[in-house]
Amino acid sequence: MSSNVKETVIQFGEGGFLRGFVDYFFHKLQEKGLYDGKIVVVQPIEKGMCQTLAEQNCEYNLFLRGIDNGQVVNEHTHVTSISRALNPYTQYDEYIALASNPDLRVLVSNTTEAGIEYVGTEKLTDMPPKAYPAKLCQFLYKRYQAGLKGLILLPCELIDDNGDNLKKCVLQYADLWELEDGFKNWIETENDFCSTLVDRIVTGYPRDEVEELTKQIGYEDKLIDTAEIFHLWVIGGHHEDELPFQKAGYNVVWTDDVHPYKKRKVRILNGGHTSMVLGAHLYGLTTVGECMQDETVSSFLKKCIFEEIIPTIGDTEDNRKFGAAVLERFSNPFIKHQLLSIALNSVSKFQVRVLPTILEYKEKFGQYPAGLTFSMAALISFYRTDKANDGEEIMKFMKDASVEEILKREDYWHADLTEMIPMVQEYYDLIQAKGMAEAYKEVLAK
Repeated sequence: MSSNVKETVIQFGEGGFLRGFVDYFFHKLQEKGLYDGKIVVVQPIEKGMCQTLAEQNCEYNLFLRGIDNGQVVNEHTHVTSISRALNPYTQYDEYIALASNPDLRVLVSNTTEAGIEYVGTEKLTDMPPKAYPAKLCQFLYKRYQAGLKGLILLPCELIDDNGDNLKKCVLQYADLWELEDGFKNWIETENDFCSTLVDRIVTGYPRDEVEELTKQIGYEDKLIDTAEIFHLWVIGGHHEDELPFQKAGYNVVWTDDVHPYKKRKVRILNGGHTSMVLGAHLYGLTTVGECMQDETVSSFLKKCIFEEIIPTIGDTEDNRKFGAAVLERFSNPFIKHQLLSIALNSVSKFQVRVLPTILEYKEKFGQYPAGLTFSMAALISFYRTDKANDGEEIMKFMKDASVEEILKREDYWHADLTEMIPMVQEYYDLIQAKGMAEAYKEVLAK
C-alpha cells in the first residue's frame, strides 16, 4: 500500500455481493471526486478470496447488465476502490492495527445471514475471535482504547434490524469479556449502527461467459463480477454529508425507518415471484424470463402486483415505480432465473410474502384477491407433483391432504384460513379439471 492512500472504510466480507454493490458505489464516489478514501477488505472466515484479491492488486471488473427504462444496458467498470485485502487468521497484526487508524470512519459487512450471531465461547485475547460480532467487539475495543472516535456501521446481512442486532451482539461480548462501562457507553453514543436494506441481484462470477468477457477486458480476471443494473440501498441513518451517495446519483435512501421499504420489497418483489412461479411451472415454463415473455403469465403477474399487492400496501407513485422496476428486473435477458430454484420452501415463503397481502386485501376491500388466492391453489397443485422441494414432513402432508386440511394447518400459515377454503377449492378444482392455461384465462377475466 502506498503511504499516501487514505483508508476510511473497513469491510468485513469479500464476496461477489459487496464487490457488485458497496465497492462499486465507493469507486463511483471517488471517480466523481465526491469522496477521498479507500476500502480495506477483511476476510471474515478462515477460507476466502483475500489472497486472490491481493494477487490482482485488489482490482476487478464488474459488468452491470439489465433493462433500464426499457433500454438494454451493459455497463463495464474496472473497480479500484479497495486498497488492501487482509486475512485476520494469517495477518492479525496488520488487521488489528486498522483499529488505531484515525482516518477510519465507515464499517461495512456482509457475513451471510448467520454471520450476526453471539457464540459466547470466544476470548478477548483470541487472534481473531470466531464470530463476526466478537471480532467487531475486539476491534472496536482497540479503537476505544486508542481514544479515537466511533464508526458509521452499515451491515448488509439480510436479516431484519441488522444494525440493532449487530449492536446487541457486540454489547453481549462486552459483557462476556467484562469490559468497562466507559467502552459500552462509547459503543452506544459514538457509533451509529445503521440498519439497512440492500436490493440488487448480483449473479457473481460468470462461468458461462468468462471466455467472452476475458476477451473484452484483454486479460484474465479471476474475480470478474456480474450484477443487474437495478440497485436500492436503504440506510437507517443520516450520513449523506460524509457519504454523498445521493449526490452521486445513486438510489440510496437515508431514513429513520427501514421497515416500510422492507415491507415493499418483500410484498412486491418477493411476493410477485412466489405468486407467479408455481403456476408458471405447471403451465410449462422454466425461467422467470420466459414468464415475462409469455403474455398470459406476465398478465397474471401484473394483475397480482398492480391490482392486488400495491392497492393493499398503498397505491403510491413510489410503490408503482417499484412495481414497474420489478417487471424490468424480471425481464432481464442476462439473468436465467430458474423457477424451480425460486420454488424451494414455498410454503414458508408464501406465508411471509403473499398471505399477509391476501388477508389485508380482504380486510380492506371485503373480498379475497383473485390472483393471489389463485396462486395458493397453484401452490397446492404444485406440491402434488414430484418437483416440490421442502421439508420432508411438509411435502408428505401437502402431497396427499385435502385443500381444507391444508388451509386448516395454522402452524403453516400462522392464521385462520377457514374462510378462504371455498375460493381456494374452486380454483384448485379448476386447475385439476381444465389445466393451467384455461385456469389462468378464467382468473384473468375476473
